[in-house]
Amino acid sequence: MSNTIRFRHALPTDVDRCYEIEISAYEGDEAATREKIATRIAQYPEGFLVMEIDERVTGFINSGCAYDVVMSDEAFKELVGHDAAAPNVVIMSVVLDPAEQGKGYSSLMMRTFIDSMRAMGKATIHLMCKDRHVELYKRFGYQYVRPSESDHGGMAWHEMVMTL
Repeated sequence: MSNTIRFRHALPTDVDRCYEIEISAYEGDEAATREKIATRIAQYPEGFLVMEIDERVTGFINSGCAYDVVMSDEAFKELVGHDAAAPNVVIMSVVLDPAEQGKGYSSLMMRTFIDSMRAMGKATIHLMCKDRHVELYKRFGYQYVRPSESDHGGMAWHEMVMTL
């Protein structure tokens, strides 16, 4: 049986399901709060890509945009300083339901997100990731920038960027 996969912008009705996936996939303080997810959907749905499998939300990538990217800016995670017209995209979460991991969906979701940002005329995509994901993001075309000053969730992070 083949699964029907669909991508769309997030809707306010997606908040609870996205939060459920967020807390199931991220550790402790690393997960965004329900309020942050609701804010991101409300303020920048064009940068909040949802993946549905058989009409069930199973993953998402959310982002904001800035003219000057400061990856360690915690306030930006609540879209303080976000400007939809800015050319630089900052990814805040790349999340897939743990039950669907290891099936290639994360890669499909990331490629779809990159294509979407390119189509919107964005110049760069920035993200932070843990050590174990640096090589994965390099395969998508991201370049390593530096270890991050952020200690979000008490973890070590690495900054990466892709020029579109």
